Amino acid sequence: MFRKTKILATLGPACDNETVLPQLIQAGVNCVRINFSHGDAEEHRGRVERVRKAADAQGRPVGILADLQGPKIRIESFADGAVDLEAGQTFTLDTQKAADAGDQAGVALYYEPLLADVTPGSVILVNDGAISLTVTEVTETQIVTRVDLGGRLSGRKGVNLRGGGLSAGGLTEQDIANIDVAADIGADYLAVSFVRNGDDIRKARELLEQAGGSARLCAKIERAEALDCLDDIIEASDAVMVARGDLGVEIGDPELPAVQKRIIARSRELNRLVITATQMMESMIENPTPTRAEVLDVANATLDGTDAVMLSAESAVGAYPVATVTAMGEICAAAERQMATSRSESSVDKHFQKIDEAIAMATMYTSRHMHADAIVALTESGATAMLMSRQDSHIPIYALTQSPATERYLTLCRNVFPVHFKPSVLEGLTPVNEALAHLRQLESIQTGHRALVTKGDFNGPGGTNAMKIVTA
Repeated sequence: MFRKTKILATLGPACDNETVLPQLIQAGVNCVRINFSHGDAEEHRGRVERVRKAADAQGRPVGILADLQGPKIRIESFADGAVDLEAGQTFTLDTQKAADAGDQAGVALYYEPLLADVTPGSVILVNDGAISLTVTEVTETQIVTRVDLGGRLSGRKGVNLRGGGLSAGGLTEQDIANIDVAADIGADYLAVSFVRNGDDIRKARELLEQAGGSARLCAKIERAEALDCLDDIIEASDAVMVARGDLGVEIGDPELPAVQKRIIARSRELNRLVITATQMMESMIENPTPTRAEVLDVANATLDGTDAVMLSAESAVGAYPVATVTAMGEICAAAERQMATSRSESSVDKHFQKIDEAIAMATMYTSRHMHADAIVALTESGATAMLMSRQDSHIPIYALTQSPATERYLTLCRNVFPVHFKPSVLEGLTPVNEALAHLRQLESIQTGHRALVTKGDFNGPGGTNAMKIVTA
């Protein structure tokens, strides 16, 4: 099935056995997510090894995205496991209460800076907004609230502040330790949670390089204040994730659709990859088919131009992980068939500072104004293929590279199909002819097809400086 939009699936107990994981890859998973919020380093290493083994067995690249937990603020536990909060009652968040002594009157919360982050009238949201509390009083050790939206509340649920403004830093000590783990397991992407600004990404990149890692950095947009410096965050990153769970809690769900479209559009304009995440196929955790609302959600993200759509609990702990991936792939492909190719006017008058970007845009312009069956990028770093993918096209982009790391990087890149290829020589027409022969052998193109081929005159990242129009 020809599908431009990529699928990122979170690993977990539901896909840990030797049977399900290969089926997930066969069903269309392009990249997997290792969630550092759960499990330990050895568990993560084991999952990565199984992914690499299953991917190699099927002869296809599968990327690894390691997702840092970030400064998630959580309440502690309740003595009886859970309580039922009623609207109008008083409920206290207490920094001095015992961790397991929560009751109907209050619960422990050990993030003391929250005392300074809130004032009377502030709205605190717990458990992804299922519980809403309005602050009525702040003391030296307690935040006294009125329950506005009640319900059953159990321990260790996350805490957000409506409108943002939490002072929690971007990287915790646990995150810093997990960056070392990500480098050790050879992650292709490192997702940084609760990013406030571009400095959080730059700091994570510095720590990753010190640990010997080479992963691309993905900024998770889930704080309200991140929207105020969105361009800085995007430009500091290699990819961006629209993390709709916590973001929706902070800005309010009605604001999410427009913000999602804004983040996707701006990421593409600034030549970065973009992932849409959270509850895309949530009902399939327990049901074998999606709701029509979920179908429309995935399709709309696809129509907006997202590079990838992500599964969380659906694939990690759901009852139907393979069926979920299959359904998501079918939705994306159907939406793509209805898309009209746009000219992307934003790039027509742009001044290109880099040669490879100029070649990439010239190739996409040519592909729209003459008949071509394929675009073939001979690439070392994957940069040219990624740049071309920022423009909408119904023509597949085949990225031929001898670098396995580049193959895995491009697994999240919209409309790019990475292919392992090692030419016998690097100069002249030989690499082009060998590339076309290799694609004919894979049945990706046929004899007589017209292809636009990009290449460089020398080996090395960023060396693309030529486009050729050839017949296979």
